[in-house]
Amino acid sequence: MPGRTPPPSPLPPRELPRVMFWRLRRNPLRRRSDLAQAWIGLGLTLAVLAATPLALFLVGDAAHRHYARAAQQQAATRHHTTAVLIEDARSHPEPGSAEARQTLYPTKVRFTDPHGRTHTAHADAQPALPRGSTLRVWADMDGDLTDPPLSPDQIRSRAMGSALIAVMGVHVAAAIVYGTAHRVIQHHNLVAWETAWAATAPRWTTSP
Repeated sequence: MPGRTPPPSPLPPRELPRVMFWRLRRNPLRRRSDLAQAWIGLGLTLAVLAATPLALFLVGDAAHRHYARAAQQQAATRHHTTAVLIEDARSHPEPGSAEARQTLYPTKVRFTDPHGRTHTAHADAQPALPRGSTLRVWADMDGDLTDPPLSPDQIRSRAMGSALIAVMGVHVAAAIVYGTAHRVIQHHNLVAWETAWAATAPRWTTSP
C-alpha cells in the first residue's frame, strides 16, 4: 500500500550476540551498573546450565527411590482378593454403547481379608452387573478397598514429574534473582540520575 511504512527488518544473525551482550561491550555510555547486570545475567545463565542436569538427576533419582519404597510397602500391606456383589449394579441409560462399556458404578460388595474377617464396601462395577457377580479388588490390612500398588510405569512417571518440577524450580529461582537484581540496579540508576540532575539543574539555562 502506498505510503505505508514497511516493518523493520530483523537483525542479521551475526548482530544478535552484539545486541544480547551489549552490556559486556566497552563503550562510552556503559555504566558500572550495566556491567554488573551483565555479569549477574551471565553468571545466572551458567548456573542454570550447570544446575539443570544436576537437579534432573538428583531429584529424579531420589523420587524414584522414594516411590519404589512406597510401592514395596504397598505390596506388603495390600492384597488382591475377590469381592462378591451383594446388590445389582446400576443400569446405564444407553446399554451396549461405548460410553456404557467405559462407565463404572459404585456397588456394594462383600469380601474376606487374609485373617478371615468379612468386610463390606463399595467397589466400581460395570453397569447392570447382577448381584452375586464377582470382582477382583485390592484391600489394605484394615479391610478398606484401595488402589493397587504402584506399577513400574507409575514409579517412573512420578519420578520424572518430580524431576521436571525441580528443573522448573531452578529456572524460576534464577528468573526471580535476575529480576530482583534488575530492579535494584534500576533503582540505583534512578537515584544516580536524580543526584546528577540536582547538581546540573541550577546551571541549566535557555539563554544564548
